[in-house]
Amino acid sequence: MSRYKEIDLNKISEYSINTRSSKVNTSQFAREYEKGSTVASFLKTIPRILKGDDLKQLVTVIVQSAKARKPVILMMGAHVIKCGLNPIIIQLMKENVISCIALNGAGVIHDTETAFWGNTSEDVAAAIDDGSFGMVKETPEIINNALEYGVKHELGYGEAIGKAISESNCDYQNLSLLANAYRLNIPVTVHVAIGTDIVHQHANSDGAIIGELSYRDFRIFAQHVTGLEGGGVVLNIGSSVILPEVFLKALTVARNIGYQAHGFTTANFDMISHYRPMVNVVQRPTQKSGKGFHFTGHHEIMIPLLAAYILENL
Repeated sequence: MSRYKEIDLNKISEYSINTRSSKVNTSQFAREYEKGSTVASFLKTIPRILKGDDLKQLVTVIVQSAKARKPVILMMGAHVIKCGLNPIIIQLMKENVISCIALNGAGVIHDTETAFWGNTSEDVAAAIDDGSFGMVKETPEIINNALEYGVKHELGYGEAIGKAISESNCDYQNLSLLANAYRLNIPVTVHVAIGTDIVHQHANSDGAIIGELSYRDFRIFAQHVTGLEGGGVVLNIGSSVILPEVFLKALTVARNIGYQAHGFTTANFDMISHYRPMVNVVQRPTQKSGKGFHFTGHHEIMIPLLAAYILENL
């Protein structure tokens, strides 16, 4: 027998499980998948528990916002384009779900190359050793020429590129986010950090022009953020630094001017959890009202799932 005193479990008080409050009920469980099912049937198999329930809540708010013509703002890192997701984003634009898109500078590069040549994303590891990385001739020519036109006509960065692609005879412009947004009159704002993009390596790149058009896009973006009074959605997909920072500044400008941009919903989608998207998108903007969600997973799987869920509920 042990020298040490043991607690007497016979003294505990018990109660019936029938009176207990439980967080999970079988009504929330996943459903069996039936071969040959429709997408709508498949979506019903997702359990309404944890992230499954979060996704359902987010989709409900996105659909409500789209129907009410409240902003549904999509902020995207360039990897989303490299994952081949342009057709899905374009479909959401055409269905009047997305009202504004914000990109970083790399997003413009991948979208432009996709539109003109049907391929993008060079092998950096293979090109960095000999100094040829980013030294293609055509991409900076198209982008920088479009920006030069844009500054003369007081266009935004995304607007200038979208106009150039849509008015060209390139073979794949139907797959361009920028061209489709331009035709649909949906603002695409581009937020550039000087020195981060391959087009900045070329002599025909003008920092003053880049700065002027990107700063105009910040003002356009901030104006769109003012519409988040009493509802709307902000989605951040794959931008870990630039766009979460831009959004927080645009939001504080809107509130500072007097717009009551509160009570909206945010969501961050990424392959891993990063600090800035969590605090600048999910937490801080909704800390007094509204709600923020976070979903972890690969874009090429999560975004088609999200889009299918939205389109089936429109």
